[in-house]
This record gives sequence, C-alpha cells and structure tokens, in this order.
Amino acid sequence: MKNPEKEWFGNERVSASEKTQKVLGVFESVASRYDIMNDLMSGGVHRLWKDRLIRMIRPKAHERFLDVAGGTGDIAFRLKDATTPETEITISDINPEMLAEGQRRAIDKGYHGQFDWVEANAEKLPFKANSFDVYTIAFGLRNVTHIDKALADAYRVLKPGGRFFCLEFSHVKDPFLAKVYDIYSEKVIPRIGKVVAKDADSYQYLVESIRKFPRPKDLATRMEQVGFENVSYKAMSLGIVCVHIGYKF
Repeated sequence: MKNPEKEWFGNERVSASEKTQKVLGVFESVASRYDIMNDLMSGGVHRLWKDRLIRMIRPKAHERFLDVAGGTGDIAFRLKDATTPETEITISDINPEMLAEGQRRAIDKGYHGQFDWVEANAEKLPFKANSFDVYTIAFGLRNVTHIDKALADAYRVLKPGGRFFCLEFSHVKDPFLAKVYDIYSEKVIPRIGKVVAKDADSYQYLVESIRKFPRPKDLATRMEQVGFENVSYKAMSLGIVCVHIGYKF
C-alpha cells in the first residue's frame, strides 16, 4: 500500500489530511484572541504591515476583491474603508470560528451586509474562473496544506489583468537580527500564547510554520510556475514579513 503524502505541520511530518485538521484546530483555539495575540507578538506592528499592504494594492471602488484566509476581517475592513460600501468584497476562510469572529466584528464596526462570507479551502475555492480583480491572503498561505494548489486556484479565480497580493512572514537576512528574532519566536511567543490565549501549543506551531515557509525567491518561482507574471516581492521590517505580488495577463 502506498504511503500517504506527508506535509509539515510545524516541525512535525503528518499526512495532508491530518495537517488540514490540525490547522483548523489551531485557529478554532485562537480565533477570539487572534488580534490581541498579534498585537502582543508584533508590538502592534502587524497593523502597520496591513496598512502598507492596502496602500500597495491601491484599491478601486469598481474592483471585485477576494480576501482568502481572511476570517477575522482585518484586510477586508481596510479594503472597505479605502473604497465604498457598494464595493464587492468576499471573505473566504476554511475555519468557521474565524469567520464567525469576523462577522461579529463587522457588525460592531457598522459593516452590516457589506461583505460576502464563504467557508472554503484555499486550494479549491467555490468561485468561477475569472471572477475577481484582486486576490489577497495575509498570514494565511503558510497554513495551507498544498501551497502550489492554492496559488493555482488564486490564478484561476482572478480575471485577466487581476492582481495577487500575499502578505506573509518571511526570513530575516541579517544573521545577528535573525538570531535575536529566532530566540524571541522560540522562547517568548509560545509563553505569550500560554498566558493570553491559554494555548502555548498553537503559537508554537505558528512559529514553526514561519520557519518552514518558502523563502521569497522560492515562492516567486512557484508563483510563476502556476502562471503569474511580473512577479515581485517587497520585504518589510528587515525581512520579518514580505509582500508577494503577481499578475494574471
């Protein structure tokens, strides 16, 4: 009998189906405290990274947007603020707990009825080909079981001329700063998770998943392999995060 496909879940090798379920469990656990944890882990800088992403997108009111792995609404809310109440924005996430948290926040912010919320796997989205002008995914691609399948489906759902934007943790280049960042990630972040979210294990996984994520040049190559053109990437905060950009022509 053929051995099942193995994927990285942090530093652990598991079957593809098991990884999907484990990632679901991680975000079910942290959904209600996700933004609080992001603030504590990044000193609030994640908000500046997301603001910078929106400025790079330069969203237009007539465009149709898809935010994948966007359950809590952070990117979609910024897109809405930069456009109009009538602008079409769809939020997709595989995790119903994250979507529910985002819907609660949308109501609190007065965005009632301004978004479409869809529970879906980024590897096989339930949308027609050539449907969206802009596809965004922020801090979600590294949690996808098969990154190349997600990239290919992102390409499929974009219209000709459509744009792909991925904001993701990356790899610090400076050796000294990389060492400091590794120590902080390994020793501090799981402890913060234990205190604030009562869940050290989930945040240990999040740290490990960053280290397993492809380096920018490697991800750029994989984007090109599924069809994206004019692929580029922009590092921020000394390489802690990176925005990856591609076009469908």
